[in-house]
Amino acid sequence: MSVKQRAIGGFTLLLLLFLALVFLQLVVQDRLQDEHTTRADRITRAREANRAALQFMTDAETGVRGFQLTGAHMFLEPYESGRVGAFGALARIEQENTGGQVRRLVGAERQAASQWLYAYAIPIVNAGTSDADGDRAERGKEMFDRIRTANSDVDAAVGTEQQTTAAADRQQERAAQLLFAALAVLILATGLGVAVLHQRQLLRPIDQLRRTLRRLTAGDLSARAEVGGPAEMRALIGTVNGLAEQTERLIGAEQARAARGELRHAVAAELRSDRDWPEIAERIARQLARAFGADQVHTRAVVQRGSSLEVSRPDGTDPLDVALVQRIQSGEPGEVAVLPELPGAIAIPLAGDTDCGPGLICLVRPSDPVWSPDERRLLAAAAREVEHALTQERLRLRQLRLINELRILDEQKDVFVSTVTHELRTPLTSILGYTEMLAEDELTPAQLHHVDVIRRNANRLRATVADLLLLGRSNDRTGTESLPVDVAALAGGLHADLGPAARAKDLSCTLEAEPAWVRGDAAHLERALRSLMENAIKFTPAGGRVGCTIAALGDNVVVTVSDTGIGIPADDVPGLFTPFHRAANAMHLAVQGNGLGLAIVRTIVTEHGGSVTARSELDRGSSFTVTLPAVLAR
Repeated sequence: MSVKQRAIGGFTLLLLLFLALVFLQLVVQDRLQDEHTTRADRITRAREANRAALQFMTDAETGVRGFQLTGAHMFLEPYESGRVGAFGALARIEQENTGGQVRRLVGAERQAASQWLYAYAIPIVNAGTSDADGDRAERGKEMFDRIRTANSDVDAAVGTEQQTTAAADRQQERAAQLLFAALAVLILATGLGVAVLHQRQLLRPIDQLRRTLRRLTAGDLSARAEVGGPAEMRALIGTVNGLAEQTERLIGAEQARAARGELRHAVAAELRSDRDWPEIAERIARQLARAFGADQVHTRAVVQRGSSLEVSRPDGTDPLDVALVQRIQSGEPGEVAVLPELPGAIAIPLAGDTDCGPGLICLVRPSDPVWSPDERRLLAAAAREVEHALTQERLRLRQLRLINELRILDEQKDVFVSTVTHELRTPLTSILGYTEMLAEDELTPAQLHHVDVIRRNANRLRATVADLLLLGRSNDRTGTESLPVDVAALAGGLHADLGPAARAKDLSCTLEAEPAWVRGDAAHLERALRSLMENAIKFTPAGGRVGCTIAALGDNVVVTVSDTGIGIPADDVPGLFTPFHRAANAMHLAVQGNGLGLAIVRTIVTEHGGSVTARSELDRGSSFTVTLPAVLAR
């Protein structure tokens, strides 16, 4: 029989014995408990019935004495219920399956009760008189004392039977406990037998195996367990020894891979450093040579147009042939290729882009020309790190170049706008002056109309120049007086001024305003609100609605100008506050404007420490919200 079969047999026997112990404990104890409870309840009911019988007879005796003394029939009610209840209680005692002694004493008690009833109580009740004969009363008392004595004897007999039953129950419990103890001893003996049986077959080989595993865990990879014991244990020890040999081999290979695997992190760290690219290239070449055991390392990379990095190590090594370089760079980026031209050489191309040509990494190891798959994967990973860093650096350099070009363009734009606006102001002043002079002369109606057109368009041009000058101030508010301003009052004046224009287009124009104070330039704030309200009227078709609400919310004053106009395409909303920006639908509908109004609104609101946002839905309308820091009312 094998160790496995013996172990299964021993544990099966233990399990069966344990289940038998549990089953017997549950069944026997429950049965004993039920029987004990049944007997105890029976005796308790018998004792309670005996006490009830005495109480019933006492009630009957009390009723008879009351009738004797008073002659009132009302005292006979306890007598009637008492005699019936007493005999019923005695019958219940006999029904409880009591012992013979109790039954005999119950019969004596019934006889004593019957004697009292028929010899004493019934004659008095039937006579219907209250004659209180002393001899009869004395005789009745003696007969009732016999009832008490018989009842006490029954109670004592029931108590004796209760004690006897309790003793029997305790004896049964002790017997059951002895049975359970015997089963527990049998289980213990069986367990000890199984343990002794398997001591030599299992524990000693297992202990040797444990010591071997501890040595392996401590780092002694040469530890091996001595093969011995039963067939199963010999197979287990052989498996552990084989696993130890394989672990030793794998750990050795993993250590070699880990030493090379550090290369990837080292390369990434070098690429993230703040050193110059030539120094980074030199350090990476040294790390590649050390990690792969390469005799020669050749690297080539282009960071930006016209700037190429080439490294060949060790110092004094001839660079790669131009044709070989071109062949390597023409390969697929990320794929390691073997170079037949150089014994023990592998190479991987580095990707370039439209501005920067491709690069390469080439390793030469004639002493060990076979490159393992792990080494190839590691070289590919290092190349990916280098490619990523080169891409990021190229993007950074291009971004810097674009930022510099945009800054120059912005400066040139500012200079151009400033120059144009200043150059236009002088001729505009002359045009407006001479126009005023012409208007004062005696002219024909047609001539006056032409002069008025010149003056109107010159004023428009002057307003545009003023807008350009305002945008070019770059938030410089020097000389601007900052005072408390009631935004609600400004909005009320604008509502009155723009009312005729709204009515001319049949627009519903509403204003909901509460006193709301901010600190700033009243003229500029009025200009910003006017621009928003004029836009709402201008871009809302006839029959639409334009509304303005002003509220003080906490520390801010919120101004909302909304309309049911043509709306703004979603693609145009982000650029609304950019100078000269106009929505596509506004240009398609040929709505007049220069694209400076909302840019001026943002400039004024920003100068006052606030913000402006826009929400719009095409063909449904727009809503502009201005938020400004609030101040206390004057």
